[in-house]
Amino acid sequence: MTRSDKWKQRAPVMVYRAFKDECRLRRLTISQSGSHILAVIPMPRSWSKKKKAEYCGQPHQAKPDKDNIEKAILDALYDDDAHIWDGRVTKIWGYDGAIVVDAIPEPDLSKYAAIIESARKTH
Repeated sequence: MTRSDKWKQRAPVMVYRAFKDECRLRRLTISQSGSHILAVIPMPRSWSKKKKAEYCGQPHQAKPDKDNIEKAILDALYDDDAHIWDGRVTKIWGYDGAIVVDAIPEPDLSKYAAIIESARKTH
C-alpha cells in the first residue's frame, strides 16, 4: 500500500481493510509461538468440477506466497507483531476460503544448544 491509500479507496486496499475487519470481528488470535495457520484458498469458479475435485485439499503452490498470507494476518491483528517468534503456515486449495489457526508444539530449542553455543564461541 502507499501513503495515498489512507484516503484513496482503491479496490485492493478496500478488500484488505475488509479482511482486517473480519479478522478482528472473529477475534482471531495468534500466539507468540506454536501457532499453525491453515489458509484455504478458494478455487476459481472457472475450474471444472473435475479439476476442483482433483485439487481440493491439495497444496496451494501459487500466489499469494505463504509469507505474504502470514504477514497480512499478523498486520491485521497487531500494530507491532515483533513478539511473534515462531509459527507455521500451510496453504491448500478448497471450495471456500477459510483461515484456521491451531496450536502446535513449541519448538524444543534445547536440541539446538550446540549450534547456539558454537555460534557464540565464534563471535
